[in-house]
Amino acid sequence: MKKIFISLASILLSVGVFAQDVAPAKKFWDDPINDPMAPLYAVSTVVFIVLVLVIAVAIYMLRIINLFTHQVEKERASKEGKVYMPRPSLWSKMIQSLNASVPVAHEQDIDLGHNFDGIRELDNHLPPWWKYLFYATIAWGVVYLVIYHVSYSMPLSIEEYSNEITLAKEQSDKLKASQPAAVIDENKLVYSADAAILEKGKTVFNNNCVACHRADGGGNTIGPNLTDEYWIHGGGIKNVFSTIKNGKVDKGMPEWGKAMSAQDVRDVAFFVMSLKGTNPANGKAPQGELYKPDENVKVMSDSTQANASL
Repeated sequence: MKKIFISLASILLSVGVFAQDVAPAKKFWDDPINDPMAPLYAVSTVVFIVLVLVIAVAIYMLRIINLFTHQVEKERASKEGKVYMPRPSLWSKMIQSLNASVPVAHEQDIDLGHNFDGIRELDNHLPPWWKYLFYATIAWGVVYLVIYHVSYSMPLSIEEYSNEITLAKEQSDKLKASQPAAVIDENKLVYSADAAILEKGKTVFNNNCVACHRADGGGNTIGPNLTDEYWIHGGGIKNVFSTIKNGKVDKGMPEWGKAMSAQDVRDVAFFVMSLKGTNPANGKAPQGELYKPDENVKVMSDSTQANASL
């Protein structure tokens, strides 16, 4: 039997080493049959099932043996003319030792002689398991006091929190130093149809702006149409960048500069500028002033008074 377990352990170790040498390119559930760890999992599962079955059979056999033992003892007591008293099981012995309870038949042994309205006072003691737990808490209290307040071997909770905050700040500073944020000067900002910037700006727009302006920029109840030549807070890349960055909270436009990086604001502003002239279906009516950068002329629109976010 010992040789069998040694051989099984050798197989498991060899499979485990093989699986570590060949790292899976995919997760196990992507292709469980061809996964390098599949043999190890299969063998482990079989071993676990076998162990469960062995334990179940052992428990069942013990119950049968106890049944036969009780039957033999009962017949022997009957032949000898004695009253059969079944022996307590190991479980009941353990429970009795932990509780140290007095059987009802022997309560007179611990009766203190005080009786009020049929209620007797018994000299019951605390169960051993409760006292053991109480002693354990005292021991733990002494250990805790020595470690945290006498020897200062380990930091208290507030010190752990401060250390974690300091460590997080150091890591954040290192990350910022390794990845310096792009500096965007909105006064010198010039729009260009850069494909990479527009793609990033589209992602930012889809994640934050479609609720008010629709995915195609056509506008809805809150946000205006971003595809025409009319602007409520000024056209051109500089005004669009400023509006997105600083927001118009009174009209429902958040201050995205507080939630986004300057680069994200620049990217989404470029994407908004690229929507001009796309003319989506069912677009919202123009709002604000007509902006013509070439002629530098702004013509008032009939919808200037409309409340919108951009």
